[in-house]
Amino acid sequence: MRSLFFVLLPALTAVVNPFLRRVDSRLVDVLSTVVLLAGLCAVLFFPLADGSDSLSVLMLLAVYLIAFLVSLFSVFFVQEERSRGTFFSLILVCAAGMAGVVTTRDFFTLYVFLEVVAVSSFAMIAFAGDPAGTEGALKYLFLSAVASALILLGVAGLLLATGGVSFPHLSGGIAKAGVLLAASLLACGFMIKAGLIPFHGWVPDAYESAPAPVSALLAGIVTKVAGVYALIRLGSLLGLSVPDGPYAAIGKALMFFGALSIVVGAVAAMTQHDFKRILAYSSISQVGYIVLAAGTGTPLALAGAVFHLFNHATFKVTLFLNGAAIEKATGTRDMTRLGGLGSRMPWTAGTSVVAFLSTAGIPPLSGFWSKLVIIVALWQAGSHGYAALAILSSVLTLAYFLILQRKVFFGDTVPLTRDAQEVCPGMLAPVVLAAALMILVGLYFPTVLEPFLGGDL
Repeated sequence: MRSLFFVLLPALTAVVNPFLRRVDSRLVDVLSTVVLLAGLCAVLFFPLADGSDSLSVLMLLAVYLIAFLVSLFSVFFVQEERSRGTFFSLILVCAAGMAGVVTTRDFFTLYVFLEVVAVSSFAMIAFAGDPAGTEGALKYLFLSAVASALILLGVAGLLLATGGVSFPHLSGGIAKAGVLLAASLLACGFMIKAGLIPFHGWVPDAYESAPAPVSALLAGIVTKVAGVYALIRLGSLLGLSVPDGPYAAIGKALMFFGALSIVVGAVAAMTQHDFKRILAYSSISQVGYIVLAAGTGTPLALAGAVFHLFNHATFKVTLFLNGAAIEKATGTRDMTRLGGLGSRMPWTAGTSVVAFLSTAGIPPLSGFWSKLVIIVALWQAGSHGYAALAILSSVLTLAYFLILQRKVFFGDTVPLTRDAQEVCPGMLAPVVLAAALMILVGLYFPTVLEPFLGGDL
């Protein structure tokens, strides 16, 4: 029943918000943010006790953490009074759907909650009502519909082949041809939801055109829950690490598409000038690391995948929220028109440096350790080529982020940035908290990683 609490808490608040807006529109954002903070505290201090494993707990923690940070930022970012209630209600509905995805114990219920996440995400992407947002939302909707159809067919296939779709029923990997087909359909659907190459067509446009807090929510946690978490769960149930196992082909396919996403995402990011599009392609690349590890399937690789998933949520939400702060201060996302913002916006610049270095895998930040675990797991599994590719792609990541950092924050101040000022403390608080988490998780990474090394997935 505790799992249900984490779904109902934001869902019921979303129902109350329209009535509360009639009293005072500012109460809506306060209540929404407080509720998400309460849920975050509940995850930390009142662990789930209804059969949920460490993966579900950590994912639930990530869901509430990122939703809280985005909501807190939005309190000071969203100015339109008439639409505030709807905007915060959509964040709460999306959080409720994600909480349902990560706490459910069967694939059909997971599918139902995925649809809640998809519908609320579509509405948030198109929230501004401009042509670019509508186009990005429609691309997301069309590809999400294809993914949903594949997932539903996969769930039906599992039910026909095994007589059940619950995680305990499927654990151990039932060796049947029907299960292989159903699992392949599920994997394809989840890869589309995750935005992997070559199913990434919706990602850059949706991230670029969505309101800034929505981009942060999508990149920080939505695609991780809707696609990557589900792939990790599927891989842990089927036992993809068995070389001659019945589902080894799925594991190899995930490794291939994960590696492809790492390289293509990193190369594409180097060719962009729009801050958001750079971060969008960077997200595709970083998701590739997680899926590459999930396809490897060994306990160490799965631990690295989960660890990097959490780390990616923190550094990506930081970068997208900082991108919103830069756009708010300068009126542009084109990094070729920016320069010298480090002296004008020191807190934004400092937290961006932390997030950049963590993304690139520089010690002792959190991203370094999760990438190291993934690379070691690949090497131990005999995937030496993939391990080398992961290292080289980290160098590419460092290269394009150093270029971005130099162009945006360093160098001479240009006319566009001469009058720029640091954003308010309320907008800085979420990114400072996320940057502190990157440092703390990096310093105490053995404590964070220990539950997963014990095979509790």
